Amino acid sequence: MRTFLAVLAGLAVIYFGVTGRSGAEEGSGVSGGVLLLALLASLLVWHLTKPGQPAK
Repeated sequence: MRTFLAVLAGLAVIYFGVTGRSGAEEGSGVSGGVLLLALLASLLVWHLTKPGQPAK
């Protein structure tokens, strides 16, 4: 479940990063900045969904 959410967050950033730009631009592919943001979003979700430590 944790992996699924991390991948989903990364794909959402890539999707909105690509569709948010006008299609008339040259090089309308995925930029390095969008990929970096997608990686950071995935890592953040991975960290935030980490299971808690059991109480002692």
